[in-house]
Amino acid sequence: MVIYNPKDWFKLIFQFHKSDTFRMLTPAMLGLGLLTGIIEYVIIGVYHLEFKSTIMIHSLLGFVLSLLLVFRTNTAYDRWWEGRKMWGGFVNSSRALAIKLAAYLPETEKEERRKLALLLANYFTASKDHLRNEVHADSWEKIPGIDNQQLALKNHVPNAIMALFMKEIVQLTRQGKLSETYLRTIDLEIRNFSENLGACERIRHTPIPYSYSLFIKKIIFLYCISLPFGLISDFGYWTIPIAMLVFYAFASLEVIAEEIEDPFGTDSNDLPTDEIAERIKGNLLELLG
Repeated sequence: MVIYNPKDWFKLIFQFHKSDTFRMLTPAMLGLGLLTGIIEYVIIGVYHLEFKSTIMIHSLLGFVLSLLLVFRTNTAYDRWWEGRKMWGGFVNSSRALAIKLAAYLPETEKEERRKLALLLANYFTASKDHLRNEVHADSWEKIPGIDNQQLALKNHVPNAIMALFMKEIVQLTRQGKLSETYLRTIDLEIRNFSENLGACERIRHTPIPYSYSLFIKKIIFLYCISLPFGLISDFGYWTIPIAMLVFYAFASLEVIAEEIEDPFGTDSNDLPTDEIAERIKGNLLELLG
């Protein structure tokens, strides 16, 4: 995720980041400009044809297309924001659980407290990789008695790590170091983890319907490819930059929506899950040692 100052207008206007849609769409814009130039040359320079302006038709189609793109962008942003709320829930629930464990387990149980903290830290690290369809066992904390490479072979790695965490909790309860009441309160926080991860998986594995996405791309293409015929009588060769500008405006909204509808990757506009996972680990180690 890119960190920036939204009040620095001058810098943002003239900055060209790798995630900037202008850079991404430049080849398509140049292609459209070239095609528009050829059309203009053939119509004006060769055959001297006169076209009646169809700007009214394009205005009506542009209004409909704008409504579609607004809905598309809002839907994608809702997915991005819901993902952020789920990871915010991870932060809050992990802190609450760490505070409870720090109070329930005596400070003399340093090894157990640290083991639980590291298991939870590995759970969140594995969760953010799981949402990217990746497994990086080398980035997990090493815990005595637990083989990270074996855990990495599981179909659902976060669930496997959380199962080990629960086994530790149950074992401490049987040893009398935690009461049944404490176990029930811990279970509530763990349930929150599972629900949040399930919500993230729902976002990750449920893309925008194919037909809807395909229709928007087609209508943008048809609108922009027919635009030269609607503007030629009024603007002549100035139609070339105008068509490129209109394409840039409409296509950029679709490109942005495509990027943020799956917010758990490593693109510039995705959620900073790496930083959030590290922040959670820091909180856990600070509270539990």
